[in-house]
Amino acid sequence: MQLLYQTHSPYARKALVFAHEAGLAGQLEVIHHETSPTNRNEAVYAQNPLGKVPVLLRPGLPPVFDSDVICEYLDSLHTGHPLIPLQGEARWHALRVQAVAKGMADSGIAVRWETSRRPEALRYPPLRDGHTQKLLASYDWLEQELDVGGAVHVGHIAVATSLSWLEFRELPGFRDQRPKLTAWYEAFIARPSMLATPLSGETQD
Repeated sequence: MQLLYQTHSPYARKALVFAHEAGLAGQLEVIHHETSPTNRNEAVYAQNPLGKVPVLLRPGLPPVFDSDVICEYLDSLHTGHPLIPLQGEARWHALRVQAVAKGMADSGIAVRWETSRRPEALRYPPLRDGHTQKLLASYDWLEQELDVGGAVHVGHIAVATSLSWLEFRELPGFRDQRPKLTAWYEAFIARPSMLATPLSGETQD
């Protein structure tokens, strides 16, 4: 299988970290692609009509895209402990945490548009501030709700890759007055799956 990837995408990194945690990374050929809303990548558009990575290419089968869907697919390929719980409240908790993490990455990207990526004359500070509040509220929620002592699941992977990207881009931080979340994060980023997938590069618009 081939994973169309970007070394500075929190979404792509989530899929690759998941593959490492599931013991499947050795089955993937990782191929970096630069994409952005203003930088059309024809090779990616040929596989995903949204023109976004990650995309998982499967021999003889249709491509799978969106990090959530790729993680679901990868979880069906291994025989170890499911990283996406199969049923009950454990499942809904993991998916709820994943949703918060994905929203943090979305809001972080929006903050970047309104602080550095959009031409200065077109930036809208109230939109920046609104997305910053979403980030701060999400950090507070995770401090209270994240199951820091449980078995690794997709929500943990999503939170760690989102927080790592937010720090990488020097966006509003989560560490101040959130000791539980900070301690968990420091331990998680030392896992081999995270060390094997470092963030690098700049967005090319």
